[in-house]
Amino acid sequence: MKNLKLVVAALALVMTTSAGHAQNETGMELLPPNPKPGECYARVFAPAVYETTTETVLKKDASTRIEVIPAKWEMGEETILVKEASERIEVIPATYKWVEERVMVKPESKELRVVPAVYETASERVLDQPAHTVWKKGRGLIEKVGNTTGEIMCLVEVPASYKTVTKRTLQTPARTEAVTIPAEYKTVKKQVIGTPPSTRKIVIPAEYKTIPVRKMASPAQERAVEIPAEYQTLTKRVKVSGERLEWRTVLCETNMSPTKIMEIQRALSKAGYDPGPIDGQLGSKSAVAIEAYQRKNGLATGGITMKTLQSLGVAAR
Repeated sequence: MKNLKLVVAALALVMTTSAGHAQNETGMELLPPNPKPGECYARVFAPAVYETTTETVLKKDASTRIEVIPAKWEMGEETILVKEASERIEVIPATYKWVEERVMVKPESKELRVVPAVYETASERVLDQPAHTVWKKGRGLIEKVGNTTGEIMCLVEVPASYKTVTKRTLQTPARTEAVTIPAEYKTVKKQVIGTPPSTRKIVIPAEYKTIPVRKMASPAQERAVEIPAEYQTLTKRVKVSGERLEWRTVLCETNMSPTKIMEIQRALSKAGYDPGPIDGQLGSKSAVAIEAYQRKNGLATGGITMKTLQSLGVAAR
């Protein structure tokens, strides 16, 4: 909004001083060329203009490659000596046989042995208690004379008792005696030489082998191969004109209405830029959003140009 007011003030100043085309000290036009009545103009900052050009350049110089033609080989046969003739001494081993032999394992010997004493056991029946008599009480009224009779006592005869006792008597006392232990023999089997070892000479003939061999039919050769130059097409972005100030048709207080500002605010919001409240007032948030949109899309900045409106899809009228 501030830029628009400055442009309007400049226009008013110039129109009051002169008509037609006026230039400042640097030669820059002070008024827009070919103005139309009812239009507003502003000197805006136009970005640099680039164009894309293509150019064919040399990628690789022509050269020469040395190509090697390999040698040619063919298969054949050849008999070669694998092993020379030689002599070998062969050992004829000894022969053995088995024989049996009776050998003494342990000689005859004597040893003292203890002969234990000999005892005899005899049983004998002896008197344990001689015959005798004992007094015993009577067992009932039958054995009494009457009730007036006192306690009845009977004299009973007890026969003699015997018991058997065992006696051990010495028959032969212990003694020592020399005992002869006979010699021990064992039949063993052992291996003895039947015929002693001997040697003999054996002639080993030479060994030959037929093997396939690869023989050269023609030697390797070289030849020069011309490699043509290679070119490539490059795409370059060339600057046609630099950044500059120029007069452009813009919206200003003369030809801008709150309805048009609201259309611009809605288009900015739809494009992803925050213009602030959609109120028909060109405030600071709307001005910042417009300039951000212009820079992002390569449009001139400094005012709401017709190209900006066209980019946003907003009608100029």
